[in-house]
Amino acid sequence: MHVVVDPSGGSIGVAQGGTIAHSGDGGLPLLASLPPTYPEWLGDRSFGETHGVRFPYVAGAMANGIASTRLVIAMARGGCLGFFGSAGLSPGRVEASIVELGRELGSQHAWGANLIHSPNEPALEDAVVDLYLRHGVRKVSAAAYMALTPAIVRFAYKGVRRGPDGRIERAHHVFAKISRPETARHFLEPAPSKILEGLVASGGLTAAEAELARGLPVAEDITVESDSGGHTDNRPLAALFPTIARLRDDIAAQRGYARPIRVGAAGGMGTPASVAAAFGLGAAYVVTGSVNQGAVESGLDPEGKVMLAQAGIADVTMAPAADMFEQGVEVQVLSRGTMFAARARKLYELYRAAPSWESIAPADQQRVERDLLRQSFGDAWASTEAFWAERDPEQNRQAHADPKHKMALVFRSYLGRSSRWAIDGVGERRLDYQIWCGPAMGAFNAWAKGSVLEAPENRSAVQIAYNFLEGATAITRASQLRSFGVPVPAAAFDFRPRRIA
Repeated sequence: MHVVVDPSGGSIGVAQGGTIAHSGDGGLPLLASLPPTYPEWLGDRSFGETHGVRFPYVAGAMANGIASTRLVIAMARGGCLGFFGSAGLSPGRVEASIVELGRELGSQHAWGANLIHSPNEPALEDAVVDLYLRHGVRKVSAAAYMALTPAIVRFAYKGVRRGPDGRIERAHHVFAKISRPETARHFLEPAPSKILEGLVASGGLTAAEAELARGLPVAEDITVESDSGGHTDNRPLAALFPTIARLRDDIAAQRGYARPIRVGAAGGMGTPASVAAAFGLGAAYVVTGSVNQGAVESGLDPEGKVMLAQAGIADVTMAPAADMFEQGVEVQVLSRGTMFAARARKLYELYRAAPSWESIAPADQQRVERDLLRQSFGDAWASTEAFWAERDPEQNRQAHADPKHKMALVFRSYLGRSSRWAIDGVGERRLDYQIWCGPAMGAFNAWAKGSVLEAPENRSAVQIAYNFLEGATAITRASQLRSFGVPVPAAAFDFRPRRIA
């Protein structure tokens, strides 16, 4: 068997035995032809058409501004879609950032921002939606939702209308990040009538918008998140993605949707091979996270990026989450070079076992004050109380009535600040750095070793994206060639990092 490549167009011919009149093929009969393939074609073509991007590639919304305005701008100008990491930031910081993005990117480039479910602070979620609507944010990455809220429904359907040709036009697009079928169903179905009626009554939606909403899913881009950094259910993509894709197909058929619903893949995207595998499963687009946190454009401190660059695939672990501490929800974080996970788990154990700070054993109190809080519990409560007095005074009222809630707020302050220390580069708190990270980071480091992308200072988010896309295209081509019966060498599936213009 013999392969003929057309260098001018990139096509491949597969020939075997006999003779044919084909330039440069040695007189062999052509058995099959493989036309050129481009990175733009890897996903669902409607993704680029709907969102105005060149590539089916998304940089996810890493919280606390780690997915920075600089990163979003770079991705947008590189033909990809980026989401600003607004979760955990004050409304003022979020507003300043989206104003900057609007000024820098305008309407010529696609971009979005995060909208995280805030069960303990529903007013904050509403305030962020108000900001997005006021400043013309068109796309949000909806994260950590276990059920729909009026805030996400309002954003999804605000501005929906029928165009001159009778087709429904959406002003806003929700990318729903999910890891369970029951959560996906919320976004694949139209919003419940009760929420729509409540929004009409409050003026959040017009009656016409609510009527059109009854026939539209909340989201038309569903991001299937497998094992990943941050909030994760640690599910394998190969099992989770087909399950959600089938659910999408069933609901779309039952509802008779005329508009396509795209299913993307996130989690574990650390090499071109993993990106190619996601597209091979049928992903309309891919979302990267951990690898971008180590990019030069991310908001993480350089020291944190060095720590990430040293991680292996096993250097991650689960730890209590600051935003859902009381519910026992966990996030996946870097374990190499930091004691955060062990210390955070100790705080949760103490919280679960004790009704109040005063009831904790003195030895444990001393350890927490000395190693974690680095101040007395009373002083830690004073600063925590001042924080909530400005952000949500109701939390302080609950704390004065319930000593267990008071203890939770102080413990959550350590969890929340630990991620800020990693962003701000507070060196004396290095052992307490909370750096969200999945196994993809270790896979990336192994793939990048000895290449231009090994050094943290060379890891631009756009170069990572282009290498992943170019490599996934090459691997996809090798797989296609193999399907013709060609004995493709293993080297064809080993795309190494390079500088891509």
